[in-house]
Amino acid sequence: MRSKQSGFTLVEIAIVLVIIGLLLGGVLKGQELINSAKVKNLINDFRSTSTFVYSYQDRFRAIPGDDAAAVAHVAATAAATTHGATGAGGDGRINGAWNSATTTDESYRFWEQVRLAGLASGTTTIGNADYIPRNADGGVIGITGDPVITGTAWNGTFFVCSDNIQGRYARQIDTTIDDGNTTTGSVRVIGVAGTATAAASPANLTPTEDTTLYVVCVAY
Repeated sequence: MRSKQSGFTLVEIAIVLVIIGLLLGGVLKGQELINSAKVKNLINDFRSTSTFVYSYQDRFRAIPGDDAAAVAHVAATAAATTHGATGAGGDGRINGAWNSATTTDESYRFWEQVRLAGLASGTTTIGNADYIPRNADGGVIGITGDPVITGTAWNGTFFVCSDNIQGRYARQIDTTIDDGNTTTGSVRVIGVAGTATAAASPANLTPTEDTTLYVVCVAY
């Protein structure tokens, strides 16, 4: 007697394929939501930092970091004493590299002053390992009034920069709040993460650089 072979019917195979498709779609959609949330978080860092400047200026008629009367205004340990090659305290410009680790730079003292003013959270202890704020990917967040692009004009009273941002996120940030081109407009990429304090010209990112880490700056 011949034994009867069993197997999947076309309907059963179709159902399995539909289930696999739904699972893959759910995973991809979940990843998309995670990426969107991260981009929103990164954008919020830029916007929050600029808000600190305007709120401090409105209250004290001075720029945080550049405030020559910071001791009187917010009980800072001291006003910044390093003001850059041509800068001076109280000149309306935040001097110093955006990622400066020099504790007397205006760009470094910025964080102490906005925190003591109650505008930002974080430690006010100069030199503390957690003093410099970090973004969602562990990159440094900083601010400066000095040029971050040296080869061409890029107008701005100050520039907020954030490090360690993947190319895909950098392009999405630019598309969300600017013109979608990382070499023009208010959002620009100034170089590879961990090395860029300034650049002669901005980097034009394409999908081929999606996984490379960059420094993204926004002009205000």
